[in-house]
Amino acid sequence: MAPTIINTFLEAYDFSGKKIVLFATSGGSGFGNTVKELQSSASDAVITEGRLLNCGTKQEITEWVNSL
Repeated sequence: MAPTIINTFLEAYDFSGKKIVLFATSGGSGFGNTVKELQSSASDAVITEGRLLNCGTKQEITEWVNSL
């Protein structure tokens, strides 16, 4: 589950037609229902599960971000 501040941020800006790719820097339980829970805060955006970045090297993370 994402922190409440993420919902507040999504609700404060217009993400219509944008793709939002989630990532996490800690945690081991995966994304769970996070996509579904955030969708109501940015209903006109496409929100997708990304990656857990707590064990990647700087180069691996950079390559993943650049591939988006």
